[in-house]
Amino acid sequence: MAQRHLDPTDPTAQAVTGEALAGYLRARATEFLRALRTHRETGGVTAGGAEESVDAALLLRRSARRISASLHTFRPLLDPDWSEELRPELAWLSGTLKLEHAYEARLERLLQALNRLSGTAALPAQPVAAVAAGALPDGAGAAAGGRGAGTAPVPLNAPPHTGGPARQAPAPERGNLTVGAAKAGALLERQLTLARTRAHSTALQALGSSRFHAVADKVALLASEVPLTPDAPGTALHPLAAAAGERLTQAVAALPLLTAGHPYNAEALVHGLSPDPSPHPQDGPWHQVRLLLRLHRYAREVLHGANSPADARLLTAGQSLNRHRDASEAAAAAAQAARTPRITPATAYALGVLHADQRHEVEAARFAFQQAWQRQPVGAS
Repeated sequence: MAQRHLDPTDPTAQAVTGEALAGYLRARATEFLRALRTHRETGGVTAGGAEESVDAALLLRRSARRISASLHTFRPLLDPDWSEELRPELAWLSGTLKLEHAYEARLERLLQALNRLSGTAALPAQPVAAVAAGALPDGAGAAAGGRGAGTAPVPLNAPPHTGGPARQAPAPERGNLTVGAAKAGALLERQLTLARTRAHSTALQALGSSRFHAVADKVALLASEVPLTPDAPGTALHPLAAAAGERLTQAVAALPLLTAGHPYNAEALVHGLSPDPSPHPQDGPWHQVRLLLRLHRYAREVLHGANSPADARLLTAGQSLNRHRDASEAAAAAAQAARTPRITPATAYALGVLHADQRHEVEAARFAFQQAWQRQPVGAS
């Protein structure tokens, strides 16, 4: 499916030169510095902190990504030593700042999925000792919440008993899931909250480090002077931006889009629940396409501005790939939690169902990307 995302006959695109690239980079550098000032004025990144601080951190990441992407796509027009030194530092900063938010979003996604799968509005709190241990011992499910050892476990979605006729017992599958869902939720919350806390500390250390100050100094210089090559101001940007589109097209062409049309991918489920904790081999090419799509979108921003005609559909495709990444990482987190030693069978069962649910979300995101990609008005083909 060979598609060109930039029309080579478009005179508007061909008229854009290195001067526009310099203006774009100066604007992004100014955004970066403005976000940094706001970030410092609001006290920096705080776990669950001020909305202004969170927004400033997001804008820092946004600006850093766009500067780094432009340095990559248009590197023949920029001083090579300068760009190759700054680009990996911006990638380091963006990657460091995203982790805390990523863990928070992953936990929220997994808990919502557990609630949906078990038919509950919210998972009940577990005994403190159980949360601290990460699981309850076998047989403790009946005693949790103060119930006697001989009392049958009450489903998480059961309404309060009113003294009327006895309620019908839930289906065995739903019953097994509700028994383990609360313990699985407590285990995931413990693991991902710990990871988020560590990411928060890492971000604070990074923003106070000499490495970050060196990056900020380089971006401050970029806001006033862009180190273009001597011929860059009059050089058209279209060929380099078109090359980014071609790399994206080739990567998409290598994806198994026909497989993405199937609702169930048993191989993905088997690999995810295996003892091997390595990333799923099916996901790598899709993550690469997501990065290439981002580079392509940012190249279009340089040429056409943020509201170019095809950007809305490119954004839809990008959102599908973001969903793919989120579901893939959530499935991996559920599988990792299922490998925790000494968890009860009910907890392991709930985590297995959760993992399968997220792998289904992966397949749904791939199919959504396929539909969005094939609908794009891309000009010449």
